[in-house]
Order: sequence, then C-alpha cells, then structure tokens
Amino acid sequence: MAAPTSLTSNVAALDAGAPVTAAAFIAGAPAFALGDGQILLGGGADARLVAAHPDAAILIAVKAGDVLITGGDDGRVVEIAGDGVMRELAREKGKWIDALAARADGAVAWSTGRQVFARGAKGDVKAFTAPSTVRGLAFLPKGYRLAVSHYNGASLWFPNAAAEPDELHWKGSHLEITASPDGKFIVTSMQENALHAWRLSDKKDLRLSGYPAKPRSMSWSHDGNWLATSGAEAAIVWPFNSKEGPVNKAPSELGVRSARVTTVAFHPKSPILAQGYEDGMILLCRQADGAELLVRAEGAGAITTLAWDETGRRMLFGGADGAAGLLTMPA
Repeated sequence: MAAPTSLTSNVAALDAGAPVTAAAFIAGAPAFALGDGQILLGGGADARLVAAHPDAAILIAVKAGDVLITGGDDGRVVEIAGDGVMRELAREKGKWIDALAARADGAVAWSTGRQVFARGAKGDVKAFTAPSTVRGLAFLPKGYRLAVSHYNGASLWFPNAAAEPDELHWKGSHLEITASPDGKFIVTSMQENALHAWRLSDKKDLRLSGYPAKPRSMSWSHDGNWLATSGAEAAIVWPFNSKEGPVNKAPSELGVRSARVTTVAFHPKSPILAQGYEDGMILLCRQADGAELLVRAEGAGAITTLAWDETGRRMLFGGADGAAGLLTMPA
C-alpha cells in the first residue's frame, strides 16, 4: 500500500505531562483532561494547568457546550470553563465516578456503582438504582432521557417521570453506550469483543461481532448514517443509513494496518474519519474511497482521544504517554 499523504507539518506537538484521558475545544481553545487530575488549558506559550481533581485521577471527561465536565476517583464531578473557573457539581464520598454524560443545555449525568444521577439544566438532581453496576451513560437527542448500560442490557430512563425505566435485554456485560443522532438506535460495546444494537421503535436487537478486541471507541458520522468503531486493525464502520440499520449488512473498513485502532472521531461536517492506533499513528481516512492522510507517524504510546472543533478545521489528539497535539487543516 502506498504511503499516505502527510499532514504532519500542520500539527503543533504538545507535551501534556501525563496520560491524556480526553480532549475538547472549550470556548474555542484546547483543553486536555489528564490522568493526574489536572486540566491543560490552551496550547503553546499560553498553556496552563488547572488542578480539577487534586491528588486524584480523572477517569472520564465529556464536553458540554463551552465547558468540560470531569469525573474522578475522588468521587467528584467538576465543571471547568475555558477561563479555568471550576465548579463542583457532585461529590460522592469514597466512590469513583464510573460514567458521565452531558449536553449543551447544562444537563449532566453521572454514575457510581449501581447509582445513576441526573442533574437538570436548572440544577435539580434525580436518581435511580440500575440492575447492576453502570458502565456507560448517554443522553438521547430528543427529550430529557438517559440511556444506561449495565450487565444484561441497558435501561432508558426519563429522570422527570415517575415510571420505571424501559429495559433493553441482551445477556452479557455492556460497557460504553451511544445513541444515534436521530434517536432511533442504541448501541453498546460489550465485554466479549462485540457491539449490540437495539432499534427503539420495536426493540429489535442485533449483535455486531467479529472484533479481535473490545470496540471501546464509537463515533457517529455527521449525518448519522454511519457508526465507526475501534477494536480491530482498521476502523470498522457500520451502516445505519436505512430504517433497518446494519441488519444483514456487512461493515466497511478504513485505514487497515498491522496495529489496532484505539480511538475514532468522525469529522463534524464531512465523511472523513480520524483514527488513532495503539502505536501512536493517526490517520484521516476519506470514507468514499479510503484515501488516507497521515497526521502523526507511529512510534509512541497509544492514542487515547481525538476531538474536532465545531468547524472541522482543527483537531486535538492525546496519548497514553502524555503526548498531545493540535492539527490545523490546510485552507
């Protein structure tokens, strides 16, 4: 296979100083959540560290509008603005924050063990107890509804309703969870190297298997027609461009290499997929023809996070070894 065209000269390299848990653009500026409990805000000479979780580790972080929400092994959920101002949203003493979800209107959800909490945009907090330890959370795109993954399936919970959560059943341990942009499908990654999907209109379910490793990273295309995943020596892309979803359809592969893909992120406006590998390489792959652009060469720790800005002109990346960077797309 011919070497991909390079964009490496468009990358500004950064040293985060600790493993990167997540990255996001907050108020237009780079932000990296680090495993040592700090947030690296900005890049280059103006970069600064903010101790969001002193003497603790950031386990998970998500973007919500112009703030970053972090959860740590200190039991705290913290909101960080682009100017470094922090606000504690929750403190679950003696527990770890296992999962987080947030959306632009200010709603935030978190879990610890079997307990799930949802904090509305006005600050009201509701809770319910899941059937088993919660591994993933995701807000559905319509209404105030939360998808919760756990052992033997997922729950769909309306925090403001008195009714019991709706249950989606499939035997096994369900990890990350995501909702399609149109709200028609729920997909979970599983402990046994597979995905599981449910169509919400009739609860029809589908096992998406064949992975050599756990597909822990999932990303929807901007039009919601495709779901890209990690867990193989290529990005595996499933079709959701019909009401049947991927039923009786094979996935496509992008960026086939001898190293496994660890994280994926679709471009917010175009059918282009960013994918990071266990050996530190990052490629941009065009879905239509599989054309590849090299963002970062191999030879470093696994890529743990990829994040585009809203325009698709810039992308952040971070790795398990503390390496990080900012790609600026050519005009």
